[in-house]
Amino acid sequence: MPNINKVSEYEERIKKLANLKKEGLPAGRQGINPYPAKSKRTHLAKAVLLDFAKLEKTHDPVALAGRLRSLRSHGNLTFANLEDESGKIQIAVSKKEVGDKNYKIFEKFIDIGDFIEVKGECFITHKGEKSVLVKNWKLLAKTLRPLPDKWSGFKDEEERFRKRYLDILFNPEVKEMIAKRAKFWQATREFLIKKGFLEVETPVLEITTGGADARPFITRHNALGLDAYLRISAGELWQKKLMVAGLEKVFEIGRIFRNEGMDSEHLQDYTQMEFYWAYADYEEGMNLVEEMYKYIAQETFGTLKFKIKGFTIDLGKKWEKYDYCQTIKKKTGIDILKTSEKEIKDKLNKLGVEYDKKGFNITRAIDNLWKYCRKQIAGPGFLVGAPITVSPLAKRDDKNPEIAQRFQVILAGSELGNGYSELNDPTDQEERFRQQQKLREAGDEEAQMFDKDFVEALEYGMPPTCGFGFSERLFAFFMDKPLRETQIFPLMRPKGRDNSNQ
Repeated sequence: MPNINKVSEYEERIKKLANLKKEGLPAGRQGINPYPAKSKRTHLAKAVLLDFAKLEKTHDPVALAGRLRSLRSHGNLTFANLEDESGKIQIAVSKKEVGDKNYKIFEKFIDIGDFIEVKGECFITHKGEKSVLVKNWKLLAKTLRPLPDKWSGFKDEEERFRKRYLDILFNPEVKEMIAKRAKFWQATREFLIKKGFLEVETPVLEITTGGADARPFITRHNALGLDAYLRISAGELWQKKLMVAGLEKVFEIGRIFRNEGMDSEHLQDYTQMEFYWAYADYEEGMNLVEEMYKYIAQETFGTLKFKIKGFTIDLGKKWEKYDYCQTIKKKTGIDILKTSEKEIKDKLNKLGVEYDKKGFNITRAIDNLWKYCRKQIAGPGFLVGAPITVSPLAKRDDKNPEIAQRFQVILAGSELGNGYSELNDPTDQEERFRQQQKLREAGDEEAQMFDKDFVEALEYGMPPTCGFGFSERLFAFFMDKPLRETQIFPLMRPKGRDNSNQ
């Protein structure tokens, strides 16, 4: 965003603001409130344009309100584009119609970017443009900073995100993305409610985090005098407690927080959906999820076909099933059920895969090996057959106790949804928590914490349950954009802040 002459223009607008508030200007006693609380708008720009012929014929008055996006003065007549959420419309401010004093105030003190209200009648200019002839006008908000140049806009991505409100103002595709994002979650909610699920809210602050392998954010609860964690899942263990309580279909859409790295697919603060379905297993879960993804895609984008990260994806084709162990063996030659941490380390190094060595163990080794393999899979399909070691909350397979009844949606080389036949054996769950705790004590900050209260809840009995969740990363993939690009206001480091010691 160019800075040339912006300071002087800012100062000039400050002077205009002060003069508007005065009551004894040579031009007359304006006494104008530059920030009134109310507007008497009757029409949106788009509605006027759609009904223009009738409004012009009947001379019905219209009241519009919005931001001025252009000003073109021709002596005693000024044309401008007025923009509201629905679109733009041309207005004509004439000295003859609004009077000498009001026209001079408009011409002297109103700038591009200001918010105004106009009342007038529809007419067509001699150039054939549909317009509104202003009979009177009112200032709604005086802007102090000039808008960036329309053509140069924001060249720097960080600046675009930092001033996202201007990015949205100047880039219609960003505004459209926000609308699609809203529709995406609305469609998710609609689908689950139609299927009989009840929407619930569970705590964001927790004493013990659970439901995922992730490093949590820590905060202080002053009233209770204790440290607390921001949740790392959309209430997984809480929703399972609702299964214990007798609810059979629940879901939550909410914010979750993971204090980990940032890249095109991962952020620390984002929206996630999770559902829990009593008396259903992971096979039924896969059927429901496939139907749900197709519904969301169709409702949000009007298609089942996407271009994502170089892959051509058709959600309408048959969804494949990819076996975890067989896929890794086929692509790397390693049998993860019979391997060692050293063998996987050697393979990762040979493949050139970078990984976090802090808290590294067999579980993290297998996970990193799988992530290498999945990047080659287009989908759509489900990953099945994951080992128990990477699935501490999933039920064991009936035929092979070393693998879990778990499924993950695979699209464009990534996992875009995760579900299980949920573990409801309290003894098995307690033992897995203990194993996870040992990993934490050995330095694995992403291993799950031992949750005694959850084990106790399971001891009261939880029915067979299928659980599943996906995050807004699915929306980002459908948009074929980095995750941060599809957040409305991504978190930014304050300008000029040095991060070298963090």
